[in-house]
Amino acid sequence: MENFDWTSYTKKIAIKSTLTEIYNAWTKASELEKWFLKKVDFNRPDHSSYNKNENVVENVLYTWYWYLYSEPMKGKITKVNGKDYIQFTFEGECLVDVLLETDNDYIIVTLKHHNIPLDNKSKQYVRLGCTNGWTFYLTNLKSIYEGGIDLRNKNEKFSPMINN
Repeated sequence: MENFDWTSYTKKIAIKSTLTEIYNAWTKASELEKWFLKKVDFNRPDHSSYNKNENVVENVLYTWYWYLYSEPMKGKITKVNGKDYIQFTFEGECLVDVLLETDNDYIIVTLKHHNIPLDNKSKQYVRLGCTNGWTFYLTNLKSIYEGGIDLRNKNEKFSPMINN
């Protein structure tokens, strides 16, 4: 573990889809709710809300609600380019960059979670815990957009599991 990078990691997945569809999956509340979250609220800095089918822009604040967890996550959309890139805060001041690249009929989704603090709680819950979470949710993104099957556990009887 001496050379292990506790501050950053990258995950990649290939999804047979279109660039627009996968970009929307990351930037529209209605699409994020299909594969990632129970409920998404985007709010502009003036606190006015977004239409669920509107793409977010920079400096939009979010409140994300998960299935089976009562505490929402709050953060900020820090960068978007309207085509193939989005960055947002996650777990405090950590950053997540999502880059989308076209390769034939596939979109390569590269997710980089970085700026992770080096305290033991962040190492355990953010670096190790979120790695597992992103692996599952990227798999669910692929499942939804290639086949329509939502792999998330939404039944409180079965908590916690790898799919929530």
